[in-house]
Amino acid sequence: MTDRSKLIWVYLFSILFIAFNSYLIVNDYLWGALLPVILFITILYFISLDKIILLITFFTPIAINMENVDIGIGISIPTEPLMIGVLIFFFIKIIHESKYDIRILKQPLTIAIIINLVWLLFTSITSEMPVVSFKFLFSRLWFIVPFYFFAILMFKKYSNIKLFIWMYVVPFAGIIIYTIFNHALRGFDQESGHWVMRPFYNDHTAYGATIALYIPILFGFTINKEYSQSSRIVSFVFFALFVLALILSFSRAAWISLAVAVGVLIIVLLRIKFKWVLLSIVVVFGLFFTFQQQILDQLERNEQDSSSNFVEHIQSISNITSDASNLERVNRWQSALRMFDERPFWGWGPGTYQFLYAPFQMSQEKTIISTNAGDLGNAHSEYIGPLAESGLFGMLTILAIFGISIYLGLRVYHKSKDSEIRIISLGLVIGLISYYIHGFLNNFLNSDKASVPVWGFMAILVALHIYQNNKEQSLQIEKDEIDVK
Repeated sequence: MTDRSKLIWVYLFSILFIAFNSYLIVNDYLWGALLPVILFITILYFISLDKIILLITFFTPIAINMENVDIGIGISIPTEPLMIGVLIFFFIKIIHESKYDIRILKQPLTIAIIINLVWLLFTSITSEMPVVSFKFLFSRLWFIVPFYFFAILMFKKYSNIKLFIWMYVVPFAGIIIYTIFNHALRGFDQESGHWVMRPFYNDHTAYGATIALYIPILFGFTINKEYSQSSRIVSFVFFALFVLALILSFSRAAWISLAVAVGVLIIVLLRIKFKWVLLSIVVVFGLFFTFQQQILDQLERNEQDSSSNFVEHIQSISNITSDASNLERVNRWQSALRMFDERPFWGWGPGTYQFLYAPFQMSQEKTIISTNAGDLGNAHSEYIGPLAESGLFGMLTILAIFGISIYLGLRVYHKSKDSEIRIISLGLVIGLISYYIHGFLNNFLNSDKASVPVWGFMAILVALHIYQNNKEQSLQIEKDEIDVK
């Protein structure tokens, strides 16, 4: 085809598109303007799937959840439809090429994730609400396949690791500024702090948990002397913004989780041996069970409710007498444990807790915010929720995934000789620990907001373990033309 012929075809298609779109606009159909975007994204699926992953990451903080509570179907726009596309194309790629890096499949973390997915399949078949459970299973797949199984391949290229982190951080910073601005209009009061991040984040707990995930890695970027001064200044600005946002989130669970994660960081930096840490944990639990009645009596004397005053808000963390939020968590946990007692092996089915827990509530445990409608969230725990929904083995697989990822991250940190990789791996694992601690009080892995960074961080740690053992190897991989498209 000559240049003249190509030009004619370009003009012809342009005229046809303008005519077609003009017709749609005249008839009040505005979706025609999206056709070039849809066409561009479709082409990317065929030629550069890693770009789709980065695009989804960028859109995740600004995505909006569209949910139908009655049938348990919800989807985040535009991210989850794009994830479904990646899921389909990934399996087509694997079937077509008949290969996948066996080193990834041999990783203990990968094995734990596959076992968890298989168990979710079994418990979806035995579920009380199979439609809800299979939807839950598919959503878990479209989170894990793009941001773990494919992302590991993408992270062979070292620069993609930092690009992935910043592709979430930059738009999230925009949401933080939007949230702080709305909060300022209302005098930074504690009540409005629960919802000013909507419609991008459902409430302050998911918002705070995600902020806490990124603070350690942003701090790592700030102190990394290998980066230029301008890069470190930019990183510090983002770090300071995220810290301010965490404070203003009024999310007590996020505050606690990050504080515990920082404690773990101190232990790692001081090189305190694991046996002493384990011994300390055993002693603490022993003292708690020995003096549990005295401790509970002391906690019941605390009647400080949530407050706009930060000191009083922190004091309210241990209020199990009158604080509605704390009491409702206890109510949800007790209901989940009763559900587990009735079906300890298979559970009631993935994703079904919120629709089935109402009859398991006790009248003396219900609060002013309790409901029987199944429209106010789940079990508020990444551990107790799976215990009720997929039985004891389901909870153990989650614990295995979390525990192995921590071990892997710390192993990369200790084994690597490159300071940048050490800082990144430690920042990621401390961020993950903050989420795992937060998981005792809330669960967000059923949403794209938390799933993208959590599974993505795990993928980075696996990639660092397999491909980035030292800087020389990293630079060599950078030079290689690795095709993950």
